[in-house]
Amino acid sequence: MKVDATQAALELIELLKSKHGELMFHQSGGCCDGSSPMCYPLGEFKVGGQDILVGEIGGCPFYMGKAQHELWQHTDLTIDVVNGRGASFSLEIPEGKRFIVRSEICER
Repeated sequence: MKVDATQAALELIELLKSKHGELMFHQSGGCCDGSSPMCYPLGEFKVGGQDILVGEIGGCPFYMGKAQHELWQHTDLTIDVVNGRGASFSLEIPEGKRFIVRSEICER
C-alpha cells in the first residue's frame, strides 16, 4: 500500500497548514462522512495501537485503522479534493471542499 495526493489536494493541504499549522490525516472507516480521509491539526486525533501510519501526504502523516488496513493492504490510495461540503469534522469543510480517496489495486 502506498498513499499519494493530487496537486489539488496538496494545494489545499498548504492552505490548511497556513490556517491551522501542522496537520495529520486519518482514513475514516465509515463514521461521520463515510470513508473519507479526515484532516485534523497534528495531534488532535488521538492515534492508538490499532492505527497504522501508512505514509505521508504534503508532509502530513496519514493513518488508518488496523482492521481497515487489513482490507486495503493491496490498494494504492490517491487523496484528491472535490468541491462540496462533507458531513464531517475535517478541516477542509469550511473551505467548501472535501478530501476523497481514489483507490487502485496494487499490481505487485
